[in-house]
Amino acid sequence: MTATLEKSGSEHAAADEASPATDTTPVIPQKLLVQRVWRGGADDPGWARPALFGLLAATAALYLVNLTSSGWANAFYSAAAQAGSVSWKAFFFGSSDAANAITVDKTPGSLWFMALSVRIFGLSSFAILLPQALMGVASVGLLYGTVRRVAGPAAGVLAGAALALTPVAALMFRFNNPDALMVLGLVAAAWAIIRAIEDGKTRWLLWCGAFVGIAFLAKMMQAFLVVPGFGLAYLIAGPPKIGKRLWQLLAALGSMIVAGGWWVAVAMLWPAAERPFIGGSQTNSVLDLLFGYNGFGRLTGDEVGSVGWSDQSSATKLISSEMGGQIAWLLPAALIALVAGLVLTARRKRTDPVRASLIIWGAWLVVTGVTFSAMQGIIHPYYTVALAPAIAALVGIGAQQLWTHRRHPAALGTLAGTIVLSGIWAEVLLARTSTFLPWLGLTVVIGSLVAAALVVAVAVLPGNRTRIVGPIAAVLTAAVLLAGPAAYTIDTVSTGHGGALPSAGPAVAGGGVGGRGLRGGFVGGNGGGNFGGQTPGPPATTTTGTTAAAGGFNRGGGGGGGLLGATTPSATMVATLSANSGNHTWAAAIIGSNNAAGYQLATGLPVMAVGGFNGTDPAPTLAQFQALAKSGKIHYFISGSVGFGGNSSSTSGSQDATLISEWVTANYTATTVDSVTIYDLTPSSIS
Repeated sequence: MTATLEKSGSEHAAADEASPATDTTPVIPQKLLVQRVWRGGADDPGWARPALFGLLAATAALYLVNLTSSGWANAFYSAAAQAGSVSWKAFFFGSSDAANAITVDKTPGSLWFMALSVRIFGLSSFAILLPQALMGVASVGLLYGTVRRVAGPAAGVLAGAALALTPVAALMFRFNNPDALMVLGLVAAAWAIIRAIEDGKTRWLLWCGAFVGIAFLAKMMQAFLVVPGFGLAYLIAGPPKIGKRLWQLLAALGSMIVAGGWWVAVAMLWPAAERPFIGGSQTNSVLDLLFGYNGFGRLTGDEVGSVGWSDQSSATKLISSEMGGQIAWLLPAALIALVAGLVLTARRKRTDPVRASLIIWGAWLVVTGVTFSAMQGIIHPYYTVALAPAIAALVGIGAQQLWTHRRHPAALGTLAGTIVLSGIWAEVLLARTSTFLPWLGLTVVIGSLVAAALVVAVAVLPGNRTRIVGPIAAVLTAAVLLAGPAAYTIDTVSTGHGGALPSAGPAVAGGGVGGRGLRGGFVGGNGGGNFGGQTPGPPATTTTGTTAAAGGFNRGGGGGGGLLGATTPSATMVATLSANSGNHTWAAAIIGSNNAAGYQLATGLPVMAVGGFNGTDPAPTLAQFQALAKSGKIHYFISGSVGFGGNSSSTSGSQDATLISEWVTANYTATTVDSVTIYDLTPSSIS
């Protein structure tokens, strides 16, 4: 390598003498550049960069192969992506339909990537799910790089693999809920704050704030749960003096507000009459959505317009049957690694990057975990994907720190004990699914005992013998830690998921609504209210007017898929809605966003979601709907409900959807298309 560098330098010098150009910047030969890309940094061992490429390739295969098995996945967001691919106004606001009746109940950041993908590749399941899969690969690679900076490539590979194989991460990086963009943004923010702690430059803090702002545009205030840890870590470990550190953090806060708040400001300043209704709010206000339905209401359970998904505060929520298999495989190991790492780094200098990283990831885990455990409002198992990067990073950094200090009895005992505890804990989680690989639990426990013994042997054997035993111990330890989540992840990616509440892994006894049933959903296409199958999205088989395709509760009649899942309308229904559609703004209207999504995705035409996601938003009001119907802007009204809301007088929020349904029923003639009741709202059809 040295000879190559010397030869390259002499060649460049000769070229400079012969050329009149004044630019003396050395040009790296292509061969040398390829070698550097493959070899990595000068301090990296030879295996490091190939291991990284292998990790990324395996992650890409895991997240991309058979990606379309989930069909439209969450049709609620798929329909909004379709709308954004047709209308730039719908794109900007995150509207559920291209005619801009109402938005989704989130900020639209994740929808922008999906809509752009649809504009490039055309409307398909692959186009909608591709951005999330790529975000997953990027998150794994970025986490590797972030951990590697402070703990070396081995810790980076372990952290990246742990993230890639976390069941809920594999689920959400193959799904179209907004969590994928949020996770990527927050991992990027952690990378930036680590860079700032290394050199104290303000630009990294500005980037950190910007990345958190981007995460906010995906899932609003949940993104801010990492901010206390980021601020604390830099306040403690930032290289500059305390005064500069304080104003740098204020600058980072300003960057975050600008990066996330610009859309909020534009939406607030835009005349309400010229934009869609803000879905999820009761007052057509972004601030109502931000601080109410998607904000403090999630903590207190006081969410106007919600439909009964309240929860209870619980210290064991994250390890419960509903959430444990999603995220908790390495949770005990991560907490032990956090405490052990802080003890091992306690006497180091103030700016120690390892301790700062432990503060960053530890606060991320603790603050987010405590918040989830305390929530009394809407929370679903897949929310726990927000914990996955922190758990993975702590395991990687903690393993490296304990391995480095393995000659110390306390460190060695902690490392060996954590390995055994992780094996036992994996068996506990696996026992909840007794018919799923029943041999794996005992195998992991035995493997953990062997791995712990090998780790102890490495610590006490002479140095020359550890060259063989050491790598074996490391590989076996990683296998023990990751065997359980890997099995759940493989099960997850081999099965299609649909509806609003996807869940990773096999069915778990006592898993609640987040269990495996919601892969297909709790469905009833025309009022059945039965447990459905596992075939979501476009490939669903049509037998009547609509087929329950993506899961969800539906206890009402008509053609709706229900609260949590969309439907696949029959060819006859599609033809009916498409006929003369150019004469109307909306081809149809139906209560609930998921009900509307199935028809919109099948026809490619705007379908109004009366009442928004839950059917409880005052959009449109009865008077507004009457005016639209009488002016011919809505062609059909499709009978249907969301089960819990929209047509229930006991549900909080607006009752306009109920009033609209009653008015249509009383004033228009019902017709049936393949068992689905519809009403022609053209002015000549009024009874």
